[in-house]
Amino acid sequence: MDPITWVGVILIIIGVVIVLLPILGRYVDLSHIPWWLIYVYRSDGFYFITSPLLIVIFVVSVIIYLLMH
Repeated sequence: MDPITWVGVILIIIGVVIVLLPILGRYVDLSHIPWWLIYVYRSDGFYFITSPLLIVIFVVSVIIYLLMH
């Protein structure tokens, strides 16, 4: 497989995990995880969880892809 395909598969898997984190965040305290790995925002029953690291990996992979073509 092409290396960019592997990056895409890895990002999809990480994305699925991130999508499932709000459900897990209701039952487990995720605040002890470093902010750069998982950012958790809670407000009146609303849970927003994202990964700044995932965003950086995505941006870098897009830049690398665009520079290669």
